[in-house]
Amino acid sequence: MKTQLHFLFIGLALLAGVDSTLAQVTNLGIAAAGQQSLLYWQTSSATNYVLQTTASLSSPNWVTASKAVTVNAVVVTNSAPSGYFRLLQSTNPTGMVLIPAGSFTMGNRLVNNFYNTATNDPDITDANPTNVSVSAFYMDVNLVSSNQWAAVYSYATGKGYTFADAGSAKAGNNPVQTVEWYDCVAWCNARSQQAGLTPCYYTDAGLTRVYTNATGTNVYLNLANNGYRLPTEAEWEKAARGGLTGNRFPWGNYITESQANYYGAAASYSYDLGPNGDNSIGSIGGTSPATSPVGSFAPNGYGLYDMAGNVFEWCWDWHGTPYGQPTNMNPTGPATGSYRVLRGGSWADDADVARCAYRDSLHPGNTSSTVGIRCVRGL
Repeated sequence: MKTQLHFLFIGLALLAGVDSTLAQVTNLGIAAAGQQSLLYWQTSSATNYVLQTTASLSSPNWVTASKAVTVNAVVVTNSAPSGYFRLLQSTNPTGMVLIPAGSFTMGNRLVNNFYNTATNDPDITDANPTNVSVSAFYMDVNLVSSNQWAAVYSYATGKGYTFADAGSAKAGNNPVQTVEWYDCVAWCNARSQQAGLTPCYYTDAGLTRVYTNATGTNVYLNLANNGYRLPTEAEWEKAARGGLTGNRFPWGNYITESQANYYGAAASYSYDLGPNGDNSIGSIGGTSPATSPVGSFAPNGYGLYDMAGNVFEWCWDWHGTPYGQPTNMNPTGPATGSYRVLRGGSWADDADVARCAYRDSLHPGNTSSTVGIRCVRGL
């Protein structure tokens, strides 16, 4: 039985930034699943493009089908019964990818068991499913590495910023760790100013005094600014799921140490396929901390690395229930609290902590060898 590959090139509203010489082609090929079709277009320059795909046009959720390409042909493998494709000019900030706007079900999503019936993971009790919407935003492809942290840190301290912790790491390309939430907020502002962007964090409700001193003073967020910041909990989970729905992990319902850096305990969790113990990649150079170089495992559907394991990621939100507050559009969490949200799990945690819906927290003035940072930016 044959299936159809749909190539959508239906104008600049859908294909923002695509070269005007792009061939107007639809339904380019008929191919059995698993076979390949060749898409050919002409470009006037060697601009990067990204091939994206979605299963539906009525409620599209575009995800990356291939990395950026500069040649004038793309080979597409038809691994699904049908799919729609578009080609976009890659205009993302360096090292970041676009997370599309849209709604999704945040929380302990239903998963299909062997009998194809709906069940919840009963041990997750603080993440009841709720429908939320987020605006489009950019997210760092990788966790912030030690080298990246150090470069901004040096700039910041030269501009009058102060930090409680300098951060540490196993190696330069491993994720920075041992950084307070307050450190990360100040670092985001310094990264913004270094890049010529408007900072997002302030010390006053009027949003007039930029936060530069990581001493635990009040922090106010301006989401309208274009600078770097920590993701909200809702943004983090949408990004982690990579365009998929109803999975424990960014790629599906099972996990192995070839997919993420976590502590294997296969006998304890039916969805942990092991092997047991510290991840072999993370153990290179020492088992404490057993972090792995950023980007050591395959990315999710949005092109993001290490959204499960390696180090936890600080989020903006105070930890509390229910989440998705105060509204279901760009929720920013409770107004007050004692602990800030952590997401993603770490090298020292079991597979259960690496699930997309799993929530953890830490006092914003504390540090850990299992906690790091990843930034986002508004459009």
